[in-house]
Amino acid sequence: MKLISIAAIATVVTVAEILKNNGFAVEKKIMTSTVEMNGESRGRPVQKAKIEIVLGKTEKFDELMAAAQEERELGYAEEQS
Repeated sequence: MKLISIAAIATVVTVAEILKNNGFAVEKKIMTSTVEMNGESRGRPVQKAKIEIVLGKTEKFDELMAAAQEERELGYAEEQS
């Protein structure tokens, strides 16, 4: 189990939203919770936020990835000329 900070949680949510909005993924499940851990400096228990976002590929995923790869290859070819 890996715990992440609030700032990291915001990043994870942002990435999930980008994947969904661009047609790469669909949301399957989101779970949030808090877990108790020993504090780093004082040794007393502190609550840490935890998030788990489960995404699945869309039907268009492979098509979108192929198009993105083609664009990268064309861009690379143009840079070489």
